[in-house]
Amino acid sequence: MSVPVQHPMYIDGQFVTWRGDAWIDVVNPATEAVISRIPDGQAEDARKAIDAAERAQPEWEALPAIERASWLRKISAGIRERASEISALIVEEGGKIQQLAEVEVAFTADYIDYIAEWARRYEGEIIQSDRPGENILLFKRALGVTTGILPWNFPFFLIARKMAPALLTGNTIVIKPSEFTPNNAIAFAKIVDEIGLPRGVFNLVLGRGETVGQELAGNPKVAMVSMTGSVSAGEKIMATAAKNITKVCLELGGKAPAIVMDDADLELAVKAIVDSRVINSGQVCNCAERVYVQKGIYDQFVNRLGEAMQAVQFGNPAERNDIAMGPLINAAALERVEQKVARAVEEGARVALGGKAVEGKGYYYPPTLLLDVRQEMSIMHEETFGPVLPVVAFDTLEDAISMANDSDYGLTSSIYTQI
Repeated sequence: MSVPVQHPMYIDGQFVTWRGDAWIDVVNPATEAVISRIPDGQAEDARKAIDAAERAQPEWEALPAIERASWLRKISAGIRERASEISALIVEEGGKIQQLAEVEVAFTADYIDYIAEWARRYEGEIIQSDRPGENILLFKRALGVTTGILPWNFPFFLIARKMAPALLTGNTIVIKPSEFTPNNAIAFAKIVDEIGLPRGVFNLVLGRGETVGQELAGNPKVAMVSMTGSVSAGEKIMATAAKNITKVCLELGGKAPAIVMDDADLELAVKAIVDSRVINSGQVCNCAERVYVQKGIYDQFVNRLGEAMQAVQFGNPAERNDIAMGPLINAAALERVEQKVARAVEEGARVALGGKAVEGKGYYYPPTLLLDVRQEMSIMHEETFGPVLPVVAFDTLEDAISMANDSDYGLTSSIYTQI
């Protein structure tokens, strides 16, 4: 039996072989096979990366912005050259369908190019002073060392989302990918290494949130930490960063409402809502998680919705191109979705479609439709992060807006009407 590839970290411009004994298995969620191993990195590893970023930052900031932008364009070119390889990694480790993985990789390269264009656009200001013959010049300086803590649902794009603006504006960065989807980040680091980006400007540390992530948020040398993930993880990051009054940028969970009015184009509404819910197997924070349907079209709408969800094909994305979704990311995610649906049923909801995990290998959960749902049920307030749609009927638009706003989450909402 072959040993899974063991990945190194990327610190101070070189790949660093892990000397520790503890490793984390990276599992293909479609098959449950171990596909690679990464170091169970510790705070010391994060500190080494932060120190490297600190050493590199002054010289990096001293470069003209247009030169920093040219490095970003080299990275985006490298991504395009390796697009097929990277998208295959995302499919394998994340369970994402091939088409969506390809879009993620292409969009990542485009986003980096977009940020590079800002080299000519971010500017200071000249302000008239209160004293005659005097003006005040304001110019922008880099923060210093920044860190990025990534999720697993759009792992490759989020590297660029954290890195590109930081590097363009003269900062250096340390990235920690999710331990569930690190392989694509290794590919990113290889591109950085091949183009010869100055040492220490980009660093990649592997490990868990409670060790590496906490150091990236709590180290006093870090000027800003950017994190995308769950609300609970965001709370921990904010609490840790607060000890040094470190700047924090968080993108957390969502519970996006979709409102369907009596006069809505039902074909459009059904397609948009189903697509929104099954994309990436429902593991997208800003896609529809709850549906409010006006009573005049409720029966017609839920019938069409059920038919559309029933038609959704799912399976192993490495083997099939005719599917709309793959598995959930891991066993814990599957269990959470099962528990949320079970609790909804206990509270009075009815499973009209799906509702049970698929037997066999892989963390598959089918498209699930919940009816007889009431606003006070937990399924209408807690993020599900799976292919589950609860539907509530309403009388007036005011009622729908009131229920849509009855949430602790922000992010997105949608309404379907001809008004």
